[in-house]
Amino acid sequence: MDGRTRSNIRPGLTVDIVLKQDQRTGKRTRGIVKDLLTSSPTHPHGIKVRLADGQVGRVQEIITGTTTN
Repeated sequence: MDGRTRSNIRPGLTVDIVLKQDQRTGKRTRGIVKDLLTSSPTHPHGIKVRLADGQVGRVQEIITGTTTN
């Protein structure tokens, strides 16, 4: 699922993000969403989130079927 729409993303979802330092290579990091940092409803480069481990990046893909509460 696409990570450019804020309504698709909520805490507890597993997502693939691109960290700031990995933007040039496009390397993805997988983690669980803790906080949504982008306030606008959409963003062309992906909604910015903080993962449970503290890393911050823009959502590239939502991994379906993996939610934790």
